[in-house]
Amino acid sequence: MSTSSQQGATIWLTGLSGAGKSTITEALAPRLRAAGHRVDILDGDEVRQVLTADLGFSREDRITNVRRIGYVAEVLSRNGVLTLVPVIAPYAEARDAVRERHEKAGTPFVLIHVATSVEVCAERDVKGLYAKQKAGQMTGLTGVDDPYEEPTNADLRLDTAGRSLDESVDAVWAVLSTRGLI
Repeated sequence: MSTSSQQGATIWLTGLSGAGKSTITEALAPRLRAAGHRVDILDGDEVRQVLTADLGFSREDRITNVRRIGYVAEVLSRNGVLTLVPVIAPYAEARDAVRERHEKAGTPFVLIHVATSVEVCAERDVKGLYAKQKAGQMTGLTGVDDPYEEPTNADLRLDTAGRSLDESVDAVWAVLSTRGLI
């Protein structure tokens, strides 16, 4: 397929910090590129440094953050890019708004719930957030002392505990293939 005629899509990976969203994304992206797709990544941590640096972590700010990322993802996807979005996105309201934006534009949207338990995420503690929260050095950690509303409309529910990275990537690949996106 020629890159100029490729259909784009947003592949949104939601889940707790440490669930495996970015790890899956970083393994999936080169595989998609090798298959001839245009791919971009809108990583939540990176986007927060630039596009949404003005926002805090209140419910309203988190919703605004997700909506902004969703807007950029839809624009990229509408223009033929497979856009991978590993973002916590804790509120159903914000995720639903992003899905609705995509549907109105006729742009494919795939929601992957990386449903790894908070206990496993805390064991991984990739960023040291769970340790800081436990030590009383921070509050507002999604899934611990701030809510995470699990998606009820995910295209794939993926628990990375006890599953290899390759198995996780294969599961996402299968959903994308079934949807005719790759």
